[in-house]
Amino acid sequence: MAGGPREVLTLQLGHFAGFVGAHWWNQQDAALCRPTDAKEPPGELCPDVLYRTGRTLHGQETYTPRLILMDLKGSLSSLKQEGGLYKDKQLDAAIAWQGKLTTHKEEIYPKNPYLQDLLSAEGVLNSDGIWRVKSIPNGKGPPPFTTATTPKPVLPTEGSIRVWSDFLRVHLHPRSICMIQKYNHDGEAGRLEAFGQGESILKEPKYLEELEDRLHFYVEECDYLQGFQILCDLHNGFSGVGAKAAELLQDEYSGRGIITWGLLPGPYCLGEPQKNIYRLLNTAFGLVHLSAHSSLVCPLSLGGSLGLQPEPPVNFPHLQYDAALPFHCGAILATALDTVTVPYRLCSSPVSMVHLADMLNFSGKKVVTAGATIPFPLVPSQSLPDTLMQLGEATPWTPLSACGDPSGTCCFAQSVVLRGLDRACHTSQLTPGTPLPSPLHACTTGEEVLAQYLQQQQPRVRSSSHLLLTPCKVVPPYPYLFSSSFSQQGLVLDGPPTGAVESIPVLGALCSSSSLNRALGDLAKDLARLDLRRWASFMDAGVEQDDLEETLQELRSLAQCYQSGDSLMD
Repeated sequence: MAGGPREVLTLQLGHFAGFVGAHWWNQQDAALCRPTDAKEPPGELCPDVLYRTGRTLHGQETYTPRLILMDLKGSLSSLKQEGGLYKDKQLDAAIAWQGKLTTHKEEIYPKNPYLQDLLSAEGVLNSDGIWRVKSIPNGKGPPPFTTATTPKPVLPTEGSIRVWSDFLRVHLHPRSICMIQKYNHDGEAGRLEAFGQGESILKEPKYLEELEDRLHFYVEECDYLQGFQILCDLHNGFSGVGAKAAELLQDEYSGRGIITWGLLPGPYCLGEPQKNIYRLLNTAFGLVHLSAHSSLVCPLSLGGSLGLQPEPPVNFPHLQYDAALPFHCGAILATALDTVTVPYRLCSSPVSMVHLADMLNFSGKKVVTAGATIPFPLVPSQSLPDTLMQLGEATPWTPLSACGDPSGTCCFAQSVVLRGLDRACHTSQLTPGTPLPSPLHACTTGEEVLAQYLQQQQPRVRSSSHLLLTPCKVVPPYPYLFSSSFSQQGLVLDGPPTGAVESIPVLGALCSSSSLNRALGDLAKDLARLDLRRWASFMDAGVEQDDLEETLQELRSLAQCYQSGDSLMD
């Protein structure tokens, strides 16, 4: 990459963001350990965009996510806040006080059985109490792939997953985890429920200074920082934390890209009216405030609606998942995220976060929708033109932004990524002289096939497309969600599977879509119907009546930006 990698700093805010983030980092980690005989060429995606190198106190080189993570007390389970790489037990023993000591210890959470093999796989704890990690070759980059036999890992079960740290297989830097001790993850009391509570957290000097200190630590070691990606819960008080964090980034790092992924768990719980109303309010306040301070905002959810109208979760033709399990939902959304973020993580000719946002957010359209086909349904005997032709004129991806059915809506601009297809199937393999089933079969490159298909689907739309050989990794602890027979590389099979699916092709898209006119408009209508006297506790958290009126007006204005008559060609 000319001039070095364009670094990105990730902020992960909230517990559902933790589930999505844990799957996301596990997928990045799996992609680092590429076998030497891998079919995809090395170097399509640059891991240094997301990762940083460092050294422990004992000179061991490390490779950890460039990440700041905020969550509530009780959310870490057996994961230590300071991580495991830089811990030095000898330093812990150096206590100056020589008098009598009384030690008080919190109850230690047992480590998930699945994680028991993590330490032995990635390093050794010596008898002197010093952790020795595997070294990184050439001073930078992922650890080398080894063919040495290792014990088969214990696969996690849904019942064993309480929190996201139960299946995170990536070591974090000591500056990554920032715990909010004044609110509890578990229990009915002391919860971070409201937008105003979240905003107030980063108004407190303690938490604000802690965040700023971590930001400066990571930013100052970057040579070519392109921006920040925020993974943020929208449904609870972390929407307020995310809004204040985005405001801080906009003020302190002007000109950098800020792309916010607003995360919502599965559908509403019909028997919990207060939780549903709070979800509505937090989502509305979060979208308005985040769009004011971000380059781009994208809601991500497997639910069917942003508002109070109950809608079933989205359906994937080749997946079976439980929408009530964050472990399942997080895996699917992380797979989509790993695909749609490809443009600003490329080694060759990357699209910066700022340029990606500029392409999608013209005319005030700072909110976009996401969609993905997981996995992309390619049969081994077929080519890419064959598969695209079979998809027909319908929208080829499942919507992932809780904006309802995209049928009949129009798209103003889109960024599309197709990954994980072998080069041999990119173009038609018909015998010369055979009549061409479609214009796509006349294309000479896979990139041309994809671009022409998108042009046929949306003739008046500004489109950017990328075609990669690199698939998306779905090795454990990724849950096995595949309902059909797939090969190890995620291709559709007629017969029984040949082994566990290890990677899959994925089609992902970010769209500035008129579906947001209806979705944001319905959200505003639901908000306007609320009798706020019944929800005084939300207002007591620091939100004034004027704030609500302003948010309602901003939401309506935002919805109007997406009226279908407003297009690039008008």
